[in-house]
Amino acid sequence: MVKNNAIIKQQRTKVGVQHLSIFLVLLVVFFLYNMFNLIPWGTAQFVVPLFKPTGEQLQKVGFVKFQGLVWASTTKDKEALIQGKNVPVSKDYINRDYIFDFTFQNRTMEKDGYVKGSDEFYVRSEILGENAIILQPYIGFTILALDIAMLISVLITILLPTRLGLLSLLFDRQIDDTKTKIRLQTGFSDQIVDLLTLPDDKLSEKDFDEVKAAFRTVWNRTMIEDIEESYKQVKFEEFFHDDINIVGFRNFTLYSRIKEFFSDFLVKEILDTKSALLWRRNHSQILKGLRLYMSHHITEKYQNFVTGMAYGGAAFLIVAVGIRGLKFIPAAKPSFILLAIFLEFTMLSLLAITLMYTEEEERMDKMLKKMEDANRSQLEALRGQQTDIHQLANALVGQTAEIIKSRVEKSIEQYMSSGDKVQQVIAQEIARKIIFGLRESDEEADKKNK
Repeated sequence: MVKNNAIIKQQRTKVGVQHLSIFLVLLVVFFLYNMFNLIPWGTAQFVVPLFKPTGEQLQKVGFVKFQGLVWASTTKDKEALIQGKNVPVSKDYINRDYIFDFTFQNRTMEKDGYVKGSDEFYVRSEILGENAIILQPYIGFTILALDIAMLISVLITILLPTRLGLLSLLFDRQIDDTKTKIRLQTGFSDQIVDLLTLPDDKLSEKDFDEVKAAFRTVWNRTMIEDIEESYKQVKFEEFFHDDINIVGFRNFTLYSRIKEFFSDFLVKEILDTKSALLWRRNHSQILKGLRLYMSHHITEKYQNFVTGMAYGGAAFLIVAVGIRGLKFIPAAKPSFILLAIFLEFTMLSLLAITLMYTEEEERMDKMLKKMEDANRSQLEALRGQQTDIHQLANALVGQTAEIIKSRVEKSIEQYMSSGDKVQQVIAQEIARKIIFGLRESDEEADKKNK
């Protein structure tokens, strides 16, 4: 039965063809949309306001938006004729002082008044110099379009049901994996781990007796001896009563004991799992599921890989800038530089997100303090054991020795009165050895006192 449940669970959490297909389709569709719609529009919104004619320049020339993502300067007379009419660009309308073309269309000198390929963006402005700037979006903006497509695809697959969304399945599987890690680290049963990670509203609906029994187990498991009075322990019943708020008891008292007995990281695993269960209930709470997956999967397994990619992107950017400094990349065609910049931007963004969800390293002074406290606790425990042994030894060689001897002699006497001769002989020999040993102890104690 257990084996069948494990097989069913593995099948339920296995990445299927539908997960990969939906994710890849979303990625391709949004990539194409970004390349042919979002990137041209975004580039235009960034470049045109920076380099278009302003102020006194607009008093001399007109500036008109043509059909598509095309802006160009013209004469004042022609500006009044074509302003707001969405006419196609033509060499009869433009004067070539300012041209901004972010379309995927061929332009010729005879028809349009300037030359541009279908895979190029064309930017001409007096501010940028005499030569026009040629941007190749398939080189310079591919990384950016892929980043945006990846981000949108990830968000959508997080919102989709687990049977369809790739990231949704990975988040859901990480919840179960983290629960297993908590169980292995603590030794608690699955039932107790479920109660520890259950959202507050669901825990308040649980049977009180079931919760009480589970919390008592956790309490006893996280029992820590008091250094000053090691023989005294606070009982579970002193804190947990029938009128107690079980949610508050778990979130404050029980979590604090787990943190003290195990570690801060274990409590963070429990809290992140509890938040992720809220995502499992409502997939719109993306950040709650993302925190668990990033903190306890990506950062643990791929942090060094992401860091290496960031350094690789930086190396690529340095090479690109170096080639540009050697004039092998002309200033009029900066697409390769844009590729290097967006690549490094992507790598650094991944590194930043990974570091945001990475557990902070504990300060060395705190680690030393914990080690010192642990050693002191062990030392005090050993001292307590030494005191107990010393008290026991004093009892055996002091006045209590006579009481012990009398009881031993009485017991052996009763045993010797039995009819079995063999038992009598054995009992006599045992009594002789015990009494002889106790007397030697008394003699040694007297010598020491003298």
